[in-house]
Amino acid sequence: MRTIEDHRRAVSALVAGISSALEAEVLRVSGEELTAHPERFTNRVLASDLVAPSSLPSFDNSQMDGFAVRSADVAIASPTSPVSLPVAARVAAGDSFTRHLPGTATPIMTGAALPEGADAVIPIERADPPVFPAPSSEAAVRFAEPVATGTFVRTAGSDVASGQILLRAGSRLGPPQLGVVAGTGATTVPVRRRPRVLLVSTGHEIRDPGSRLQPGQIYDANTVALTAALQSIGCAVTAIPCRSDDAADLLEIVVREAAGIDLVVTVGGVSAGAREVVRDAFESRGVRFEKVAMQPGGPQGFGLATVPEPVPVVCLPGNPVSALVSFEAFLRPAILSALGDSDPQRELRRGRAAHAFDSPPATHQLRRGIVHDDGTLELVGGPSSHLLHSYAESTVLVHVPVGVSAVAAGDELDYWRIDG
Repeated sequence: MRTIEDHRRAVSALVAGISSALEAEVLRVSGEELTAHPERFTNRVLASDLVAPSSLPSFDNSQMDGFAVRSADVAIASPTSPVSLPVAARVAAGDSFTRHLPGTATPIMTGAALPEGADAVIPIERADPPVFPAPSSEAAVRFAEPVATGTFVRTAGSDVASGQILLRAGSRLGPPQLGVVAGTGATTVPVRRRPRVLLVSTGHEIRDPGSRLQPGQIYDANTVALTAALQSIGCAVTAIPCRSDDAADLLEIVVREAAGIDLVVTVGGVSAGAREVVRDAFESRGVRFEKVAMQPGGPQGFGLATVPEPVPVVCLPGNPVSALVSFEAFLRPAILSALGDSDPQRELRRGRAAHAFDSPPATHQLRRGIVHDDGTLELVGGPSSHLLHSYAESTVLVHVPVGVSAVAAGDELDYWRIDG
């Protein structure tokens, strides 16, 4: 049997072939676009480095509500000998640039441009009195301690300098990334086109949720679960179940849809028994089927299928948990890598088993579980691949490597978080 690592490398190498077809497209960034077309922004990956069109901040501004001063004017201030300065006109965020007169204190609001000539801001709480005087009054304010040059001043370019790399190719565009794009004034970003995936869940027994089941039939969980999984990493999914165990029916779906598809993902029909529809359809067309030393999800398939033009096909086992675990182990990192994602792997973390359990020593077991605040890992449900509800209640997949037959409470284990 192949190891998880070997199969992951093989699937990633296959899926990497679609990368050149995922050309860049322009995504317009604005609040209006986000509210009108939110689907365009979810799970996008930057296609090339993005250069900052302006500095952030673009001008020196105040970090506090307070008084802008020249530090030299309060250099000798002390509690026993405070410095008193006349109060100048107030400056608010959005006001035009002003000039600070030496020997004065300029009331300034958070975010307002630092007046030319001032070099520090003293918070209003440190002033005497600790209030802003009325704009028309002739008032003075006292300070009982000096202030260093640059105190509470956000200098221009201190976050981003104009012309520097704002975001690297492969960055995922989440809220902070989109925010910094907008904050520097950029209106468009180059993103990778979404991979177009044909998802075909197979089985003579599967029917749509809500339909009337006949004896021996089941509701199709895989189409919904795998569509959601693929969409969660940025794929555009066409889901067409094959409710047949006839290879010709499966091939008819793939041939009909293949022209506009980057990748075919099938679910079910990959074992060594009779009427394994995926194996029957693709084994003679270039797809390799094998057993991976993992539980759940042992039977797997992958390859370039000639239908009649070559198209990459990844074949997952049919039990719902096996399919989802296989997605996490193989398909998710492969597709994210093809998108140019700079971090395609789930972060591998370390925890301690909350209780003892057994594991088949010849396979790498991936158990569903939850991680507690103290770092302990509690398994949810048993190892069987049909226990989808226990997967739905889990936040982690716990790794039990090959060669381990028994885990004791307190043993350290690796895990992936799967809840975000």
